[in-house]
Amino acid sequence: MTTIELRELFADDTKYLNKQVSLLGWIRNHRKQKTFGFIDFFDGTCYRALQVVYDDRLADFEQIKTLHVGASVNVSGTLVVSGGKTQGVELALSEVTLIGDCPEEYPLQPKRHSLEFLREIAYLRPRSRLFQAVFRLRSTASFAIHKYFNDRGYVYVHTPLITGNDAEGAGNTFTVTALDELNIGTDFGEDFFGKHTSLAVTGQLEAETFAMAFKNVYTFGPTFRAENSNTKTHVAEFWMIEPEIAFCDLQQLMDIEEDFLKYIVKYIMENAADELVFLEMFSKSKLKDKLQALIDSDIARITYREAIDILSNADAKFDHTPYFGGDLAKEHEKYLTDTHFASPVFVYDWPKDIKAFYMHQNEDDTVGAVDLLVPGAGELMGGSQRETRYEKLFTRMNEMEISTEEMYWYLNLRKFGSCEHAGFGMGFERLLIYLTGVENIRDVIPYPRTPQNCEF
Repeated sequence: MTTIELRELFADDTKYLNKQVSLLGWIRNHRKQKTFGFIDFFDGTCYRALQVVYDDRLADFEQIKTLHVGASVNVSGTLVVSGGKTQGVELALSEVTLIGDCPEEYPLQPKRHSLEFLREIAYLRPRSRLFQAVFRLRSTASFAIHKYFNDRGYVYVHTPLITGNDAEGAGNTFTVTALDELNIGTDFGEDFFGKHTSLAVTGQLEAETFAMAFKNVYTFGPTFRAENSNTKTHVAEFWMIEPEIAFCDLQQLMDIEEDFLKYIVKYIMENAADELVFLEMFSKSKLKDKLQALIDSDIARITYREAIDILSNADAKFDHTPYFGGDLAKEHEKYLTDTHFASPVFVYDWPKDIKAFYMHQNEDDTVGAVDLLVPGAGELMGGSQRETRYEKLFTRMNEMEISTEEMYWYLNLRKFGSCEHAGFGMGFERLLIYLTGVENIRDVIPYPRTPQNCEF
C-alpha cells in the first residue's frame, strides 16, 4: 500500500483512483451516524481536506466511532469517486491507526470561533481552515518575493537585528541590554556592546552599503518598533521587504515597485487558488476581482502637491482638512484610490519636514520620496531616492539631531564611489492583509507581539 500526501493526491487524483492508499494527518471533524460515519481529514500539505467514509461492515466500527476531533491518525483505504456533490473523491476506509489521541475538551472543535478566541489559542489556530489558508498563502507569498528578486539578480542580504542606530529617527526602539534591571539606564558603556543598542526598525541603511558593492540587493526579515498602538495595522514585531538598487532614480524606482507588486499578486492568483476561494468566502468580498484589477491597472503617478490640489478641490467632505505640509489621512488616501483614480496611485515628492533624513532633497523643500496607495488598503509601500550629496546629508542629519559621529560609516558611503540609488520598504503583513482580506494584522502573523502581549 502506497503512503502519500494530500498534495500528491489532489495534484492528480485519477492517478490513485480505485487504488489502496495510506495517509498521515489529523481529524478536523467527525460525523457519526448509526451505521456509518464521515471523517474530515487533513494533513497540512495542501489546503484541501479529504473525506474519509466508513460503515459498520468494518470489524472495528465501534472503535473508529470513538476517534476524537484533533487526533492524529494513519488512515488507509481505497480512493473512490465521491457520492457527494462537493467532493471529487473520497477515501473508503479499510483501516485506521490512532497515533496521538485528543481529549474531548480540545478547544478547536468544528464550529465557528471568533478571531479573538483563536488568538488566545494561537498555538492551535494553524489547524483551523482560516489559518491553514492564511499561513499557507503567507508561505507562498514569501517564496514569490525571494523568487522575484533572485530571478532578477538581486543579492539577498541578512542585515543585523541588533543595531546602534535608529534609522528612522523616531525613537520608537526596543533597548537591547545585558545589564541587570537595577543598572539599566545608568551607563551603557558597561553594557555588553559598550553603548546603547536596540532592535532594528529597518535594514535599509545596511542594505545601502551592500548596494554599493553588489548593485541590486534586498533584505527580508523581522523588524521591531516600540509603538504603543493597538490598531488593526500595528504590531511590535513585523517583517519588512527592503530592496536597494544602485544607479536608480525615483521614476525608475516606481517602475520596479509596480512590477514587483503585480508579480507577487499574480503569483498568488496562480499558486494559491484554493486558499483565495476560501478567503473570499471568509471576507465576504470580491477578493479575486480586487487582485485581478490591481494586476490589470495602470498605476497613476502624481506629486504630493498635485494630491493636495485634488483633495482640496474634491466634491467630498473630509474629517481632516488636507493642507500642504501635512500627511495624508486614511480618508484622503481612500478618496484618491477609490474615487478620483479608481486605481492604485503613486504619490511622490513629499515635504521634507515629514520624511526621513536620508531622502534626496529637491530644490523646493520637498524630498524624492514616494508612497504607493492601493484601493481598500491605503499605503502599501514607501520608498525614496537616497541623498548622495555628502554636505546636504550631513546638514540634514544635524538639523534632525541624528549623530553624524555614530553614523560616520553611512556618510562615508557618499565619499567612496557613491552613485544615485533608491529603495523601498513594504511591510509584509500589510501586504498579507491586502492579499487575504483578513483585516487585523494579528491574524496574518503566527504569534503577534502587541502592547501588554507577548504570549507563546
